[in-house]
Amino acid sequence: MKEFPRPKVVISKCIEFDHCRYDGSMIPSDFVKALQPHVDFLPVCPEMEIGLGAPRETIRMVSVEGSVRLVQPATGLDLTERMNDFVRGFLSSLPEVDGFILKFRSPSCGMKDIRVYSQAAKSGALSKAPGFFGGKVVVSFSDLSVEDEGRLRNFNIREHFLTKLYALAAFREARSEGKISSLLRFHEANKLLLTAHSQKETKMLGNILANREGLGFTDLSAQYRDHLARALARPPRASSRADVFIHAMGYFKDDLTARQKELFLQDIQRYRSKKIPSSALLAMLHSWAEGYSQEYLIHQSIFQPFPEDLVELCQDTQCEWAGEELFTGRQ
Repeated sequence: MKEFPRPKVVISKCIEFDHCRYDGSMIPSDFVKALQPHVDFLPVCPEMEIGLGAPRETIRMVSVEGSVRLVQPATGLDLTERMNDFVRGFLSSLPEVDGFILKFRSPSCGMKDIRVYSQAAKSGALSKAPGFFGGKVVVSFSDLSVEDEGRLRNFNIREHFLTKLYALAAFREARSEGKISSLLRFHEANKLLLTAHSQKETKMLGNILANREGLGFTDLSAQYRDHLARALARPPRASSRADVFIHAMGYFKDDLTARQKELFLQDIQRYRSKKIPSSALLAMLHSWAEGYSQEYLIHQSIFQPFPEDLVELCQDTQCEWAGEELFTGRQ
């Protein structure tokens, strides 16, 4: 069975970890619950950390003379500086992590689109803005796997989140060994996965490793890490995945019959037309790799980018593969 590193993920504490919401409740999440055996979570509640209890009076973001402030209407407290001080201190002291799961629609943890009001008292929303903690996370850790629990209800966003999370964790583990050979092994094992995400960035990653003379390990690994994050920034397009499937089929050019090749190419067209899922093609390729002892393909992460126990989290049982490219950033 394939072994995976344990990603390190900062999570809003009110999601499955503590009854620390403003009303003393906790947010249930089957997704987070399923991740717990496979992930090292670092729970945090910014509002509790700045001295607010649970339950507590609600807080909201208010526009004051062109500046967004964090206030508690019932008490009149302006918590802006207190929250900003916590955010700076917490994020600057974090160990190396691979991702974040944040509470959506929260004035502290929300990533974006949090209502900004004209005054602390009841009033209409003027605009929307990132939460004080979540917004800083998005800016400072844009290279990591960062999502909120609202968006993670989308199966396709879940798959991209997990794929990026485990790739970053695997790279962190490889880099910790301090050897060029570890980076080379990582690149080889993830080449098809990365190519499906971005051919341009995958070529750049290969060039970084190929032209490493004169570069120390620290600089080399930093360059590679930067372009790795760029490669994984967006989910793969169907056209890019199809190109990878065709490339992988080439490893069996002397093994497959003409009819087998023809049928596989037809299935690729069916995949492009969204009539079958990518998993069907990956299963066929993996079966061939095992059957024909194609070791290079057998160990490619594209066949299993994250633990098998988590695969069902990314499948809609009503329509397992419809809309593989629904990653629009909206819910």
